[in-house]
Amino acid sequence: MNSDSYRTQSLASNPRPNYQPPGGQYGTNPAHSLRGPPPGYMNHLARTTAQGRVVPERTGDERTMSMSSYTRDADYMQTMSGRVIPNRRRESGDALSEASTMTNGYHPDRIPPPGPYANGGRQPSSGSMTSQSRTMSMASTVASPYAMAGASDGTSPRPSVSGAHRTNSQATATSTMVAQKRPSLVYGALLSNVAQAFRERIAMTEKEKDGLVYKSAFSGYEAVDLISYIIRTSDRNLALLLGRSLDAQKFFHEVAYAHRLRDSQTEVYQFRETLGGDDIGSGEVNGVFTLLTECYSPTCNRDNLCYSIACPRRLEQQQRLNMKVTPGLKRETSRSSLHDEAENEQKLWINTVSKEISDSVSDKEKKRQEVISEIMYTERDFVKDLEYLRDFWIKPLRTPEISPIPEHRREKFIRTVFSNCQEVHSVNARMASALTRRQQQNPVVRNLGDIFLEYVGQFHPFIKYGANQLFGKFEFEKEKSSNPAFARFVEQTERLKESRKLELNGYLTKPTTRLARYPLLLENVLKYTADDNPDKNDVPKAIEAIRKTLSRVNEESGKAENHYNLMSLNAQLKWGSIPHMDLKLTEESRQLIFKSNLKKTPTSEQADVTAYLFDHAVLLVRVKVVNKKEEVRVYRKPIPLELLQIKEMDAVLPRMGITKRPSSSMIPGVGRSQARPSAAADGANGFPITFKGLGKGGYELTLYCTSQIQREKWMEHIQTQKEKLSERHKIFTMTKLSEGFFNTTVKINCCRPIDGGRKLVIGTDFGVYLSDRKPKDASQKPRRLLEVRLVSQVEVLEQHQILIVLADKAVYTYPLEALDPEEGPSAPSKRGRRICHANYINAGMCNGQTLVCCVKSSSLSSTVKVFEPMDSMTKGKKKSGFAKMLASGQEMLKPYKEFYIPMESNSIHFLRSKLCVGGAKGFEIVSLETLETQSLLDQADTSLDFVARRENVKPIYIERNTSEFLLCYNDFSFYVNKNGWRARGDWKILWEGSPQAFATWGEKYILAFEPEFIEIRSAESGGLVCIQTHKNIRFLHQSTREILFAYEDEMGEDVIASLDFWGRS
Repeated sequence: MNSDSYRTQSLASNPRPNYQPPGGQYGTNPAHSLRGPPPGYMNHLARTTAQGRVVPERTGDERTMSMSSYTRDADYMQTMSGRVIPNRRRESGDALSEASTMTNGYHPDRIPPPGPYANGGRQPSSGSMTSQSRTMSMASTVASPYAMAGASDGTSPRPSVSGAHRTNSQATATSTMVAQKRPSLVYGALLSNVAQAFRERIAMTEKEKDGLVYKSAFSGYEAVDLISYIIRTSDRNLALLLGRSLDAQKFFHEVAYAHRLRDSQTEVYQFRETLGGDDIGSGEVNGVFTLLTECYSPTCNRDNLCYSIACPRRLEQQQRLNMKVTPGLKRETSRSSLHDEAENEQKLWINTVSKEISDSVSDKEKKRQEVISEIMYTERDFVKDLEYLRDFWIKPLRTPEISPIPEHRREKFIRTVFSNCQEVHSVNARMASALTRRQQQNPVVRNLGDIFLEYVGQFHPFIKYGANQLFGKFEFEKEKSSNPAFARFVEQTERLKESRKLELNGYLTKPTTRLARYPLLLENVLKYTADDNPDKNDVPKAIEAIRKTLSRVNEESGKAENHYNLMSLNAQLKWGSIPHMDLKLTEESRQLIFKSNLKKTPTSEQADVTAYLFDHAVLLVRVKVVNKKEEVRVYRKPIPLELLQIKEMDAVLPRMGITKRPSSSMIPGVGRSQARPSAAADGANGFPITFKGLGKGGYELTLYCTSQIQREKWMEHIQTQKEKLSERHKIFTMTKLSEGFFNTTVKINCCRPIDGGRKLVIGTDFGVYLSDRKPKDASQKPRRLLEVRLVSQVEVLEQHQILIVLADKAVYTYPLEALDPEEGPSAPSKRGRRICHANYINAGMCNGQTLVCCVKSSSLSSTVKVFEPMDSMTKGKKKSGFAKMLASGQEMLKPYKEFYIPMESNSIHFLRSKLCVGGAKGFEIVSLETLETQSLLDQADTSLDFVARRENVKPIYIERNTSEFLLCYNDFSFYVNKNGWRARGDWKILWEGSPQAFATWGEKYILAFEPEFIEIRSAESGGLVCIQTHKNIRFLHQSTREILFAYEDEMGEDVIASLDFWGRS
């Protein structure tokens, strides 16, 4: 017992000096003698109970019912369990000075918080601070048997004190541990309080055990560390007992359900999952930890022995009164544990063979045979465990007479919970038989690697089982909580002796944990294998194959856990007043990239908002407790990752050494020379991170990270994921055709390619420019050929050699020779001819002829003038020299039709034989023969009522695809047939932004242009393909080859870019 380093005080310690209690003011007379005050004694604070017992006087702030409120005398001390008691009176010859307040420099009050609270190394345990004069703690005395038992089942032993410390301890045999009492974070006797504090503070990370990876887990050492911090004790045995009380209520569990809490770095634990995907809360944990309770007797005090043998102060009171400590209840080893030990002894290889066989092999071979024997009997045990699941769970659940599961979902439930465990049984039963036969052939097994090589290729059922395991646990817990009959069935089955006091979850984890044990066992076999043994080559191959299977199991189980967590989160989301948005969290490919808590203000003590970064969007939620249940409420509208901008991105990423590409700027328009705040300045402001969502319903929200590291992680994950999305959805090739010339002063308004796309005609507020698509000389810049102001549209009819310019709401025609750089500014071709006023123009083919429509629109009506080219302007007709000289003065377009529409129009489109005008009333079809108008949409189709109900809807674009028409509005797009009825009833696009122009590429993609981004959708499904973000985007031109647009780069200069879909399609 003296060598037990886990016990705070050994019962065999040396006797202590007699303790002389100070003279008290309370006598030891019988209670009835105190009913009257003694002579000369006036105690106005004295009280008596109903039975006449005197309640001792309280002096100052002393309260007998509080463990932490004793009068702070000059001489007092603290036990290892945290209890404060007075110090003994020093003898005159005591070598220790009264000023000594610590033993070996260790101060129990200064225990750093575990995990994220401690930056230093591991603190010494209480077992290493042994002192012969330490007052015995009842809690630690009780804890010792558990500690010794834990040491025998794999818990790492505490290191003994060094020789120097031992010498110092012997030299100061009468020293005591003195510390100022610091209150616990919570009242440690109430398990619910401890559970809540534990759940809030434990740091969960990814842990690995036996080759299997467990997410949101923590080690046993971290758990004991945190509990010690919560109850403010340096007695790790006491903290271990308290942790096992939480474990007993299934607050957390060992990942393999193999044993209770152990104070070890290698043991991994997780919280228990429940229905909503949340971990079990502290509200489901309750009880009293009696070792930390206060005495319930009102007459219990420091100096008199309490009548209750269960008084927490009893040992301390006996020590003060110099009474002999009685051991109390005796601990006996349970019969079941004796039986288990005997059974394990029987399984040892040395007990299964004769002494002659045992003596005939070397010590190294004996160790090898022991490991081989362990592999074989544990394999048989594993097969028996799977048969237990089959016989006591699966078969009864399938039996209609006794099954508590309704018939219509019985099979699905069994498949979900037990997955393919019988396929695992089929493989391992055959392997166990092969191993048993090998052992029966010869008691000294020569090799077993060949057997593993034979069956390891059949271990694929483990992969499927590992992927479905989490869903099985969820379905089991869900059914148990909602089906009382099933809950009774579970309770009855788990009480059977065949279950060996192990719950079902413990058996459901055995296939994956068994697979993880194979490499460890085989490595031990290999360790003791001779070089000439076949296992020297076979076992490493088997280990490698098993580890590959383990990697697959980890990969698939990781995907399954991610899918499970996202399904749980999707089920918990409460949208409230925020419009519901399908985040597609239940898709198999969806991933959670990063998650952390953020603060609303830099001075907030608690994180108010939980931010989720998925592979496609950012979600902000707040967790609220309503009726003792947690609700996950959506805080703001989710932001698609393509529409997300981070204000501080440029300031943070360069400090991290990450270079951003200019083409994918998160903050359009921010110059490179902009001053960036330092990290110190950010720290003073609370490390802000500003989320900006583009498009309709966009917003800007600033939240605050708890550290610079957290903010950098956010920036890094967002930038990396945006780049991955960009690469994954790269369906086009973007080429810059013009840059470094046009700017905010000379802004690009329109553009048309000519000469087979080799030249570009560009319209600006200061005239019409001509630019080569691929200039021969890099220094060659666009040239202004027409000095006309406020050019908004340009149309080129190359077949008729006509240039049409809309400038300052007037339509001018020019001969195409006006774009010849050789022509001087005063040449006749430079003088345009004004034909009419218009708000916008459009040129196209209708009824087989080229037409130009000029639309003059007001708030109530629109007038459309339709022109056609003069026959003399047809390309190919030879002109005389005199005709060329007069070309600028003659009419190039002649009136064709003119009609009036009683609505404001904003677009006009050419169909095969008719015109389509988009305006306030929708799309109107106009016959050029009769000039009759009719609505494109049939009002009899009720499925189109959403168009009529929507206010301020603006028709912008129409495109004919085979027998259907694609109608694009500023809010949505849909298909109709030639009769104006809805086509593809379930097909509809709700645009993220407010598009101002549209384009299509074949029948594959639809492009919507708005000032901040280009939204590209699939024409087949309507799904979002990708989003290209830029600043001040303007649609320019569409052809079968490419789509041209302009945008403003980071330097404020205009860029003309081409989107080519041919190379990527």
